[in-house]
Amino acid sequence: MIASWGKAFALAMMLVPAVTLANAPDRSIRPEARVVQPSYEPVRFLGGSSLRPQLRPDLVASRQDQQVQLSTSNRAFQRWIDQFKRRARGQGISQSTLDAAFQGVSYNTDVISRDRNQAEFTKTIWQYLETAVSQTRIRNGREALRKHARVLDQIEARYGVDKEVVVAVWGLESAYGSFRGDTPIIEALATLAFDGRRGAFFEEQLIAALKIIQNGDTDARNMTGSWAGAMGHTQFIPTSYLAYAVDFRGDGKRDIWSEDPTDALASTAAYLANFGWQKDRPWGVEVKLPRGFNYAQANRRTKKSPAQWGRLGVVGLDGKPVPNYGQASILLPAGAQGAAFMIFKNFEVIERYNSADAYVIGVGHLSDRLKGRPAIQASWPTDDRALTRAERRELQERLTRAGFSTQGVDGRIGPNTISAIRAFQRSKGLVPDGYASLELLQQLR
Repeated sequence: MIASWGKAFALAMMLVPAVTLANAPDRSIRPEARVVQPSYEPVRFLGGSSLRPQLRPDLVASRQDQQVQLSTSNRAFQRWIDQFKRRARGQGISQSTLDAAFQGVSYNTDVISRDRNQAEFTKTIWQYLETAVSQTRIRNGREALRKHARVLDQIEARYGVDKEVVVAVWGLESAYGSFRGDTPIIEALATLAFDGRRGAFFEEQLIAALKIIQNGDTDARNMTGSWAGAMGHTQFIPTSYLAYAVDFRGDGKRDIWSEDPTDALASTAAYLANFGWQKDRPWGVEVKLPRGFNYAQANRRTKKSPAQWGRLGVVGLDGKPVPNYGQASILLPAGAQGAAFMIFKNFEVIERYNSADAYVIGVGHLSDRLKGRPAIQASWPTDDRALTRAERRELQERLTRAGFSTQGVDGRIGPNTISAIRAFQRSKGLVPDGYASLELLQQLR
């Protein structure tokens, strides 16, 4: 998913089989919130004499209320569409494009249910990687590399982005095209723009989607994707598509939706190249930290050359200084008890696709495995679990009350909270790794 959605914004796929690999593929996976299925079936008025089970009397009133709300929403939605069309024409969208795109579009209650009932993503980094870089995903990724070898070599040569990285993005975004989503994009974006919670953002995406249709890259019927508007094999949102998608096949269309993934893979490479991908350089390297390492230096703002880190005792798993791949930071996704990585420029480039650390590590490590490199060697604190949002808020509240201000309570573990955790850890003689663990919360209770 392109990173402009932001770390906390969730996407979830409507799942539809698209390609068949040697083994059943893992589904797409992202380290953000997942949706909870609605607790009721959205009301649809069907003609004819369909047979339905009778509702219990105590549910009749509730279902009737839903019907009234849906009818009201549809009327208001149609008024909004009329107003939106005037705005769209002012931005260069033709009447014929609008007429074709909005034919049959109605207020989509399923999209709203998904948007408003997003479950919290609470996997630990090792749980996430277990799925993101599973043996099935590695095996299917290697098959995808073989199947599309010629075009991937051409894409790599043109854009200077390692083909294994492009395939790793494909693997995490749609399980190599198997789960691209079947929600009509115009209807989904119009519903979300009308809903108003992120109205300006989704209206911008809707205008961009209409421009894609007007340009002739696809039509509204074939423009499908996730309920939140991400499209194709590698899940571009419309504005990113307009800016970065390419016609690699040379047929006059930038087609990221078809069974042929060529344009989607090339567009992903073009996107990563635009943000400065450095070919044949790693996203990160697993490293060993010395005894007595100053964990305050394990943050994104502290950058040193591999040689400088080496003089501080930070070395590769072979015990030697890491080669000079440029300025680097130290990342500890599970604190002092898990793996440590020296991360480089390419880490930041993958972040432009999705800014969650777990996603970036997932793409990076999957690409490493596709290149034949080994699994992560360090052990993880598997007896730990991820904190829920309520627990993260509690952690911030308790830290602040204890005199270690987190500069606000929002349930997100950012630089201020990490600094507060480190200060608390130092005050207690603990390893100041800044990791928000359940054990830490229990110590604060």
